[in-house]
Amino acid sequence: MMKRIRDACEPGDLAGKAVLVTGGARRVGAAICRRLHAAGANVLVHYRTSRRDALRLERELDARRPRSAECVCADLLDQEALPGLVRAALARFGRLDALVNNASSFFATPFGRVSAKDWIDLMGTNLQAPLFLSQAAAPELMRRRGAIVNIVDIHAERPLEGHLAYSIAKAGLVALTRGLARELAPRVRVNAVAPGAIAWPESGALADASIQAQILARTPLGRMGGPADVASAVHYLIGAPFVTGQILAVDGGRSVMM
Repeated sequence: MMKRIRDACEPGDLAGKAVLVTGGARRVGAAICRRLHAAGANVLVHYRTSRRDALRLERELDARRPRSAECVCADLLDQEALPGLVRAALARFGRLDALVNNASSFFATPFGRVSAKDWIDLMGTNLQAPLFLSQAAAPELMRRRGAIVNIVDIHAERPLEGHLAYSIAKAGLVALTRGLARELAPRVRVNAVAPGAIAWPESGALADASIQAQILARTPLGRMGGPADVASAVHYLIGAPFVTGQILAVDGGRSVMM
């Protein structure tokens, strides 16, 4: 068993395969792209507004292995644009072996002040886009016996105060993960990573240092993780041949204290 787990994460184990990572230009998404690329995968880096970061990452990866990366722009709220991401992977790499639904909107929506615009944004990026992008990718993933990895959140099961719509959307993504694991079995494995304190938001209440300290005080490992921790979990789940329908918490144990 231990040998099988190690083999799933060996450097080069994704050689010749192609992976689409949404929101792949920055932060956790960029770490996922780098990790999978280092394992041998060709990577299609999706972005919406982070063009400069996406192009920089494409150049970085291509410098390590020529013609192994490409970035593509799309608004995930535009449902008609989603099949184009799959077509872009096939046009560039001739195949698609894995989809990582990483892109996410995150902002506060206190109950009583949730707007329709907030709902459309948070549900659209965190749930609707993963559903319809997975649907578009499914025929090719089935041909390749591939994998889908969704990035959820520990607050999918334990809602974050003041972030009602976000928590609902991520809970839906957990349900989607388990539902797709049944729908696409046995040819496609579908799992999710549920991060805890990994990369603090750049704005909002969670950007406050005192709140961050309170969160870490309730984390058994006593520290925050990093994007590389999520990336390694994604890598494992893409390569784990007998794992599907699972939600892997990468949170330093915080979920057991909530």
